Amino acid sequence: MKSTHFQQSGFWCDFKCAHGWKLLSEDDVNVLYRQFALGPMHSSIAYVPMAPVVQNQNSDQYLSAIYEFTKRITSKLPKNTLCVRFDIPLDFSTVTERDAYVDSIPVKARAQRIFIHKSLVDIQPPDSIFVALDKSEEEILSAMKSKWRYNIRYAEKHNVVVRAVHAGDPSFEADLQSFYELYKTTAKRDGIGIHPLEYYRDLLEKGRANSDDADFTKITLYIGSHEGEDLAAIITLFNKDEAVYLYGCSGNNKRNLMPAYIVQWTAIKDAKQFGSKIYDFYGIPPTADENHPMHGLYLFKSGFGGKEVHRPGSIDVPISSMYSFYVCAERFRAWYHKIFLKKIRGR
Repeated sequence: MKSTHFQQSGFWCDFKCAHGWKLLSEDDVNVLYRQFALGPMHSSIAYVPMAPVVQNQNSDQYLSAIYEFTKRITSKLPKNTLCVRFDIPLDFSTVTERDAYVDSIPVKARAQRIFIHKSLVDIQPPDSIFVALDKSEEEILSAMKSKWRYNIRYAEKHNVVVRAVHAGDPSFEADLQSFYELYKTTAKRDGIGIHPLEYYRDLLEKGRANSDDADFTKITLYIGSHEGEDLAAIITLFNKDEAVYLYGCSGNNKRNLMPAYIVQWTAIKDAKQFGSKIYDFYGIPPTADENHPMHGLYLFKSGFGGKEVHRPGSIDVPISSMYSFYVCAERFRAWYHKIFLKKIRGR
């Protein structure tokens, strides 16, 4: 990974995007870039996660702000960088409001005489659920659906226990392997892809590596078990601004004991104690459409009582004439993975 540190909101750079990205920096904003071959030419794209933050985030001037930021950093990026991709931190309470903003981007860009495009591919999930952590545990519980509170207490009553695991712990390798076995079971059951084991090890070890920093980002593996059998696990990221639920998995045994619920509740309590302001469930379908293939995920996450947040997704500021070729390549890749492979696999 490489990075340049234009630092302002950058924990995603070191953790969520740890593999294949490299880091630069300026003015409190982290900028990642990934190098690859586009035909005979070696190219790069740069990426700014959830930054930069501007005073009036819903202002029409936001697009011009990221455009000017791009011009300022272009000379520091690798040669043949095609674009700078931003996941901008504009929060909308409804999908309708978000979609209206996205639809307005071409008009706003033309009016401001700037070259900006909505990316075909979003790096961070644009739709999520945030649980506010500035309330008491009792208040957080009371905001959940009653069945969710019942499931948490049911797991507690039936002695499902949760342990927090960090890189460097004596049992770390064994616990990491247990997590990965659960994840492989989940991937097979739900038809999802997962990273190699080394990816998750590296992620957790990076959380340990910066533990002496003032702005410490804590990476934790939580595992729920019953009578010595591991049943469910998640990986979370905590910092002073927010806690993020990154990855989750469960086995096929003893699902009636509701281990996934108590694992999440344990992480939420720990995030509150850590001082994070919100717990981000990190990714839901945009609506409660029962026909959406991830509707079950929507029901699970929304039951914890948070508010829905909808963001525009990734936005590109092109800086090379070769950008259009990259867009075509991305479009083909998206079709291949999201349509062609799923059709072959019967999903």
